[in-house]
Amino acid sequence: MAENTATQSATELQDRMLDALSTVIDPELGCDVVNLGLIYGLSMVDSVVTVTMTLTTMGCPISDVLEQMIDDALTDLPEVTAVNINLVWEPAWGIDKMSRYARIALGVH
Repeated sequence: MAENTATQSATELQDRMLDALSTVIDPELGCDVVNLGLIYGLSMVDSVVTVTMTLTTMGCPISDVLEQMIDDALTDLPEVTAVNINLVWEPAWGIDKMSRYARIALGVH
């Protein structure tokens, strides 16, 4: 029973982290980083969250801004004291990573 409660709590926290990240809007595209498919994974050890993510392009001029926005969004959660960003380029981002919502919002078919 305790394992189910721990799993449920972890799932709820994961959902709350994704909700927080959905408030982070890419200023160039006007869509959030979750629906854009930029977030590849979230993990938490103690109260430190590691975000594994990518960007739409390697030379993305707003990477520092996005990282700060992600840090701010996640550290607003009471369980999170720090955020590490693990920026990866594999798998490469493409429009196939976008949600249906993002595709409609950006007019991508």
